[in-house]
Amino acid sequence: LLTEAEEVAWTDGDVRARRVRRLGAIVLEERALRDPDPALVREALVAGLRAEGTGLLRWSAADRALRARLAFLHRTLGGDWPGVAEEDLLAGAADPAGWLAAPLASARRRADLAAVDAGAALRGLVGWPLAGRVDELAPERITVPSGSRIAVDYSGDRPVLPVRVQEAFGWTATPRIAGVPVLLHLLSPAGRPAAVTDDLESFWDTGYPQVRAELRGRYPKHHWPEDPRAATPTRRTGRNRPAE
Repeated sequence: LLTEAEEVAWTDGDVRARRVRRLGAIVLEERALRDPDPALVREALVAGLRAEGTGLLRWSAADRALRARLAFLHRTLGGDWPGVAEEDLLAGAADPAGWLAAPLASARRRADLAAVDAGAALRGLVGWPLAGRVDELAPERITVPSGSRIAVDYSGDRPVLPVRVQEAFGWTATPRIAGVPVLLHLLSPAGRPAAVTDDLESFWDTGYPQVRAELRGRYPKHHWPEDPRAATPTRRTGRNRPAE
């Protein structure tokens, strides 16, 4: 019944490595291991990721945005674009040759996971040359008619672009990303939603007249032309409004 073994496991939120001497189920003695088996440490870290999720890694806002863009490309184009859902990333973490192979090779504890650059690991997952096409196929920003470069939100099922109505004047067709029409959240001068559309051509004809009437009443100093397709887009305030 007397046994002695090395135990490396994810316990109480961190890797715990110890040598334990037992009599049956009774622990007679235990002491910390200074140099545990790297393979066992890796297994413990993977167990920690499975228990607590990839949030254990270091994710910047840009990294999370990149993950959302990659998820969109996987849904839309499939093929060689890898899945980046939580279950996909956790399965890849368990693979000795997966996306976290290099970081896990040197990590020893929770603090090491918190230092892992998740964005760099994701780019490694995508690989070359696909990583070089992310900005082309799923751009971080779109330039609107006013000249503003506005960030696209990929966090939902479809890419969303929040843009003020006046900055969209002159657009005659809905922009597309990887063939998918962008869902435009058209905003008032105060930045509040005035309309949502993925068919700008139809909106200018049927939805804009009502929106124009409402916004003219709320923001009389701003420019609300009758023909938005031919109007000059602007980022300016109502005090700099063009002449009617």
